[in-house]
Amino acid sequence: MKRASLPLAVGLFCLLPATATVAQTVTAGPDSVKVEAGPAVPDTARMTERLLGWRMTRPRKAIILAGVLPGAGQVYNRKYWKLPLVYAALGGTIYGEYFYWTRYKEFKAGKDARVARANNETGPQTVDNGPNSGNLEIYPATAAGDAKQLNALNFYRLRRDTFFAYIGLAYGAQILDALVDANLYDFDVSDNLALKVEPYVLPLYGAPAAGVAFTFTLRPTPAVPRRH
Repeated sequence: MKRASLPLAVGLFCLLPATATVAQTVTAGPDSVKVEAGPAVPDTARMTERLLGWRMTRPRKAIILAGVLPGAGQVYNRKYWKLPLVYAALGGTIYGEYFYWTRYKEFKAGKDARVARANNETGPQTVDNGPNSGNLEIYPATAAGDAKQLNALNFYRLRRDTFFAYIGLAYGAQILDALVDANLYDFDVSDNLALKVEPYVLPLYGAPAAGVAFTFTLRPTPAVPRRH
């Protein structure tokens, strides 16, 4: 049975350097497509940084620094303006965790005191000394007050667990940010780039398919005339 040709072609993003390089052939499956790519760079060539005597890549060093001390990865990448954002995120979530944790402990002790009183116990364990949970105007010593106090306890427990997750997200976000900046540290974002869009034919098995090729090349830097 004749194979059906692909209805859509995939656009190829090709980075073409100014000098010729050795091409590699990338194949996948029986209907392979040849893609010209630049030479592979060995991992050892990327190990240009050192940390405590160990050679490593710049992204790995940024991850380690950010994991040990939040914000150190941003300093390593020279993104100093991100430090207030990192510490604001971590400080805000840690403060929220502390606030809801203390409220949870207070209302937990208040609930235990109400249960002890309901069991006709005597002693200091039956007294709710919490400034919030022990407010009889809001949480009276009635069945309705007990239910209201229990709802407040469940609320603070949920918020405590939620802010614990927020701390993890803020901590992981600053590590991810340091990793991305480290990978893009040497990326060329200058105006000395040219984009060329042209038709391209993919030599697929059975029938060729048309596509579009996007080629990025470096523009030649104009020579600056010397002053005599």
